[in-house]
Amino acid sequence: MYTLEEIHSFKGKYPKQLWYLFFSEMWERFSFYGMRGMLAVFMVSQLMMDEKTANLQYGATQAFVYAFTFIGGLFADKILGYRKSLFWGGLLMIVGSIILAIDPKQFFFFGISFTIIGTGFFKPNISTMVGKLYREDDNRRDAGFSFFYMGVNLGALLGGYICIAVANGTLWESFIPEHLRWNIAFGFAAVVMIVSLLTFTQTQKTLGEIGLSPLAHLEKSKRRTLEIATYIGSLVIIPIIMTMVAKTEYTDYFMFIIGPLALLYLFFEMRNFSLVENKKLFAALVFILFSIFFWAFFEQSGGSLSLFAANNLDNTVLGVKLDPNGVNNSSNSFFVIAFAALVGMAWLWMNKRKIEPNTVVKFGLAFLFLAGGFYVFYYTKFFSNSEGITSLDLFTMGWLVITFGELCLSPIGMSAMTKLSPQKTQAVIMGMWFLASAYGQYFAGILGANIAEASENSSNFDKLIVYADGYKDLAIYALVFGLVLIAISPFVKKLMQDVK
Repeated sequence: MYTLEEIHSFKGKYPKQLWYLFFSEMWERFSFYGMRGMLAVFMVSQLMMDEKTANLQYGATQAFVYAFTFIGGLFADKILGYRKSLFWGGLLMIVGSIILAIDPKQFFFFGISFTIIGTGFFKPNISTMVGKLYREDDNRRDAGFSFFYMGVNLGALLGGYICIAVANGTLWESFIPEHLRWNIAFGFAAVVMIVSLLTFTQTQKTLGEIGLSPLAHLEKSKRRTLEIATYIGSLVIIPIIMTMVAKTEYTDYFMFIIGPLALLYLFFEMRNFSLVENKKLFAALVFILFSIFFWAFFEQSGGSLSLFAANNLDNTVLGVKLDPNGVNNSSNSFFVIAFAALVGMAWLWMNKRKIEPNTVVKFGLAFLFLAGGFYVFYYTKFFSNSEGITSLDLFTMGWLVITFGELCLSPIGMSAMTKLSPQKTQAVIMGMWFLASAYGQYFAGILGANIAEASENSSNFDKLIVYADGYKDLAIYALVFGLVLIAISPFVKKLMQDVK
């Protein structure tokens, strides 16, 4: 078994354990983004929901996914440890995907509920383990998170395109029977999740003591009881999640409660920390708050932009015939893979010349790129034909612009959370980072539903105009948030103290 000292004193750019976590996360993200990309289209085309309801349902589903990452992080921190938590989450995700593959129409909310809780146990803990591969003062940590983030995006690229393209019948249609397209598409999510879990179980011995039980000091029987109670509790809650996702007003109540409770819990923990540590935690909260707004706009991808792609986009990019929904789901990941290293090199180049913007300004820049991308989505309306079909080329360019925004925020944000939080609350803070995404998803569903409602009973051309104008409004809001962040950056930088 490796010692922590051996893991920390790796030579070169990345510890070898990062590769194993990279592949485990890559296949899990294939499953997650494959599933996510299908939800809104499935609800409209197969469950016959109207677009407003589908947006709200999508927002509710994704909000619960990310809200449970906070709860999963908490249980990992206090009871299961990161490894058992990750394994249990992976098993639940496999079960959920198999249920959906068997009969997605009949068991939609049942299968989705398993994947929601499973993702909650899996997602925050693998990110936390990446942070633990480095010493506190190791400046290679950012590069490690950027590399790990590439695994996330490789999975998202493959899953985001393949699953929806199979479901729509634009990929491998010659040997997948039409009546089984959705079953096979959901089935892919189960298969790759099994690969993810096997990757982790076969390589976890290299992690030394990272992610083992936090209750090692307790006698075995007591520890076992707490673990089994956690497993049973997470199964018992499935019918409750089913009800809450199916009826979105329950999601509203849940979201009104979980955020304030998470904050109260953090403030309770903060009593035990020094003033210096608490200032850093307040800086982390500023990032968490603004990230809610970022994700509320960005996550239109699975909701309103998914329906926009289905209704209003042609099917070629640079002359190559592609599924427009597949492009909407995967182009962001494609651009992250293409440009992440380049953006990282740009930061290093600026750092050498002492002109690298601080983390807060980078967050502000993220919003400015987000505004630019949504303005491009708005601009697609000027390239439409009389049927309301517009350019997939231009739409893809909008994602290119937004991707630079995401690269200014997401990998840096994850890394900042691990740097700004004391050891004891790392998983909780990482959980709150994902909880911010939950609120982002929740508000994304509401924003998308408002756009869809305004376009109800319209012709396809009029629908295009309403959606495009909605994206212009989002561009303006994003611009304002970006400018505010850049303006308050000196104040937040003071709170961060020695954290760069």
